[in-house]
Amino acid sequence: MIVIAHVSDVHLDTGERSTERTRAVMSYLEDLPYDLDAVLITGDIADHGRPEEYELARELFVSRHPVMVCPGNHDDRAAFREFLLQQPPSKALVDEVRHVGGAVVALCDSSVPGRHEGLVQDETLAWLEQVLAETPETTPVLVGFHHPPVELHDPYIDGIRQFRAERLEALAARHPNLVAFLCGHAHTAASTTFAGRPLLVAPGVVSTLRLPWEQRAHPLDHVFLDQPPAFAFHVLDDTGRLTTHYRSVLL
Repeated sequence: MIVIAHVSDVHLDTGERSTERTRAVMSYLEDLPYDLDAVLITGDIADHGRPEEYELARELFVSRHPVMVCPGNHDDRAAFREFLLQQPPSKALVDEVRHVGGAVVALCDSSVPGRHEGLVQDETLAWLEQVLAETPETTPVLVGFHHPPVELHDPYIDGIRQFRAERLEALAARHPNLVAFLCGHAHTAASTTFAGRPLLVAPGVVSTLRLPWEQRAHPLDHVFLDQPPAFAFHVLDDTGRLTTHYRSVLL
């Protein structure tokens, strides 16, 4: 059995609020009486893409559990690489693959510099195709990125979702061991399907999306700021079945 914690959208801005909410989630994971196979953080690490925000993230993300990260629309690739990953600064795509227990996790960069909507570039698709081709057919693969590739029925989020997703859907059709897609961006715990697989959306740590039927008349009333930070546990069992549990963390 493989257990993965899925965290997203911490939006660190060096202020007290985002820092304490992120610290609360990471402390919860650190205090578990169980070693997780991985912690996945699917984007919007920094709120403004500044070096000091990534330096704070590097401090907060220290864990006994293996940690993987990918960028979101609020992130800056060069600063992300230099100050969070401690790599030479580069605006190249940030794609990463890890072997986690008996599975493979491939995190794809769906960010588009200067834009809020997402796109998996051809270069990333080719990289993912190679990762899947080199993975034995009996090994399950989880694919993560920031932007959901389908509508979630919220006009604001749907307008800045991942576009041209039919290319990723075609790739998935060629690789039956691709078990599920994991993403963030929407600031709401959600589950749906994409390419015939589960698409599991992590809730936001910094805030929670107020869905259209929860909104009042105020034009800025699209987020809950008083909901507790939350994350997901994904459990992949020995039969290949994936189960997801969502958890809130009291502050």
